[in-house]
Amino acid sequence: MKDSICIKFQQEVANVLVRHKSVLDIVTKYQESCAKVNRAIVKSVTSCGCIQIDAKKQDAPDAISYEELSQYMSNHISGELCDICKDKIEKELANHLFYMAAICNALDLDMASIMQTQAKHLETLGKYSLY
Repeated sequence: MKDSICIKFQQEVANVLVRHKSVLDIVTKYQESCAKVNRAIVKSVTSCGCIQIDAKKQDAPDAISYEELSQYMSNHISGELCDICKDKIEKELANHLFYMAAICNALDLDMASIMQTQAKHLETLGKYSLY
């Protein structure tokens, strides 16, 4: 597990992060990167128009199982990201991951371990984790 992409990524972030090394800088850059991800998604709708958002109340019959519930839920997105929007969102998500790794480094946390713990939590609780 020592060669996981998560561990390599976290090490590379540690190697290149020079300017914003203070945890205060990192946290604010992380929050800024989150806003940029959101902005890129919104611009895919409002400027490009490659995707549309049709949000409305999601109703499901009362007497259905949890497994059937997903059939009644929607992500409210129609259309497909164009190559330009997809590239922009991927770049913003990558930047967001960079600052997430930087936070982990500053606090001496292991991203791979965090992900493994969360995956086990989801696997164990399954539908009862209800995110």
